[in-house]
Amino acid sequence: MLVTKRRTLLNLLATTAAVAGLMGGAPLAAGQPTDSYSANSQPATSHTLTGQRVTAWAPSMTIGGPNFNDQTIRMVAHSSVDGTALRIHLSNLRSTIPLTVGAVSVAGQASRATAVAGSQRAVTFSYKKSVTIPAGAELVSDPVPMSVKAEQNVLISIYLPHATSSATWHSDAFDTSYLSLPGDHTADTGDGNYIAATTSWYYLSGLDVISPQARGTMVAFGDSITDGYNTPAGAYHRWPDYLARRLSRTKPMGVVDAGLGGNRLLTDVPNIWQGISATKRFAHDALGQPGVRDVILMEGINDIGNNAGPGGAPLTAQDLINGYQNLIQQAHAAHVRIIGGTMLPDKGAAYYNDSAEAKRQAANNWIRTSGAFDGVVDFEKALADPANPAALNPAFDSGDHLHPNEAGMQALANAVDLSLLK
Repeated sequence: MLVTKRRTLLNLLATTAAVAGLMGGAPLAAGQPTDSYSANSQPATSHTLTGQRVTAWAPSMTIGGPNFNDQTIRMVAHSSVDGTALRIHLSNLRSTIPLTVGAVSVAGQASRATAVAGSQRAVTFSYKKSVTIPAGAELVSDPVPMSVKAEQNVLISIYLPHATSSATWHSDAFDTSYLSLPGDHTADTGDGNYIAATTSWYYLSGLDVISPQARGTMVAFGDSITDGYNTPAGAYHRWPDYLARRLSRTKPMGVVDAGLGGNRLLTDVPNIWQGISATKRFAHDALGQPGVRDVILMEGINDIGNNAGPGGAPLTAQDLINGYQNLIQQAHAAHVRIIGGTMLPDKGAAYYNDSAEAKRQAANNWIRTSGAFDGVVDFEKALADPANPAALNPAFDSGDHLHPNEAGMQALANAVDLSLLK
């Protein structure tokens, strides 16, 4: 998508944004996030519970985040599904030095950085509270004796005792994270020591659960349209959020938003914080999710808008088709179904010209008619202006003629035939 302005460390750590003045996301009600386990229980094991392990929440991570030292970061994870025996995923995948984690906690969110009373749990990794994650590695916690409902928020706090470098992060979270005064504040139940806020996630790459109802995990894979660009922070009005709500009423599934602003199908973005190409990150960000059954793919508009073909050559529609075939092969090799989503109209946006439009139309026609995907969602048809099909319907346009507004995000979710998700 059009490149969003990169946040500087000065802005990220600005103490002028006092926590007391910030709006939080949808909180857990008192008493809801915990189950019958006691706070002193040993971590629950998967075989003691009924259901399957699915991903409740997981952002795609990139390199290029800010540095931290002797500070606690408290972040919000918005669950897409009911579940218990929570596991926290930490990622140092895109960083260049080892990451020391002094302590991690999880709790229900009452408001902002304040935890629901009695919900807080310490998180361990192979029964250790402090761990070091090598550069290029990730870590999954022991199961935490705690339950969460779909649409509920949990606060995950990470204490970083030593200086970090170029954090593995998700820049555009469209949610609020909280930064503390120096020290370990993972056990704080209030938000008094959290004196600043950002709209990014750091080192936190997933939350999975054992769900008795979920039929698996569905991954929405794409760029900033899927990431939720131009939707309000903490509103959870991205199209994967709306889709998760639809699924919860009929056939619950864990839903992952693997959108990444600026991401391209075929080539890495020069701004490294916008991520490696879809073909490179697909195995990790989509196929690596616990319980993954289906992927809905909508990628390619950034390749077209930047005329970015392989090897620095001008882009062709066949290049995009080759990229789609690559992802289809990866998915099928992993026994995962992949559903193709057509690219949205963008007339009036900076990306638009006659040549770009011809490539978009050719690629969309292949998605619809080739039979290569396991199903198709015609996102273009759902959001096109009936009077000017090359443009977004004004009712769904956020104003830049490229990204949908909240009504457009709902329309994208409504365009998905739930029978496609097996």
